[in-house]
Amino acid sequence: MRLTDRLGQGGEGAAQDGEVRLLEALLFAASEPIDVATLRDRLPKDTDVGALLARLQRDYAERGVNLVSVAGRWRFQTAPDLSEQLVDVREAPRKLSKAALETLAIVAYHQPVTRAEIEDVRGVAVSKGTVDVLMELGWVRVRGRRRTPGRPVTYGTTEGFLGHFNLEQITDLPGRDELKAAGLLDPRLPKDFEVPEPSMLDALRNDEGPLDMEPEDAEFFEDFLAEDD
Repeated sequence: MRLTDRLGQGGEGAAQDGEVRLLEALLFAASEPIDVATLRDRLPKDTDVGALLARLQRDYAERGVNLVSVAGRWRFQTAPDLSEQLVDVREAPRKLSKAALETLAIVAYHQPVTRAEIEDVRGVAVSKGTVDVLMELGWVRVRGRRRTPGRPVTYGTTEGFLGHFNLEQITDLPGRDELKAAGLLDPRLPKDFEVPEPSMLDALRNDEGPLDMEPEDAEFFEDFLAEDD
């Protein structure tokens, strides 16, 4: 190999090292997980952000902090195996009631879901305070309104929910076998019992409308009452 070629390769390597350092600094300084598009805007033109993220992820794989992808965004976080040693320096998490945990699970697996649908799954009424707590934590959000009489609001999970539970995407939630193995499902459940396949869509579904749609369909009720007469 000619000297000029080796010098050229050395220059490219130095440039890439500089890009990795800049990427590392951007991720470290970010107050929240950062998406690839934002990183691409802050790095030199034509930078292969995906390759640099993969390299940085490998570099931090065995260190005290790891680079992880959460809901399509990237962040540094404490290595999972060190969690026990950091109990005293972490902020104490807010303890949720059983009702709140059950409600959160139903929203996560059945979204978009209305309050009445949550109550139907739980078999008991859901207080407004329970849903408010989950919304204050930033784990549940109001999506829209169901296109049914009364126009009830629909709920879904947020990127904050994925980030808190270290899920890259909603489909990473445990399935039937995993829940059963963890003792979270009654072993006496019917054999044909299935855990719903969770999905988290940004866009409203066909059976949902915007929040500002009319809460009642007057024409529907008029026609219904007329037929009843």
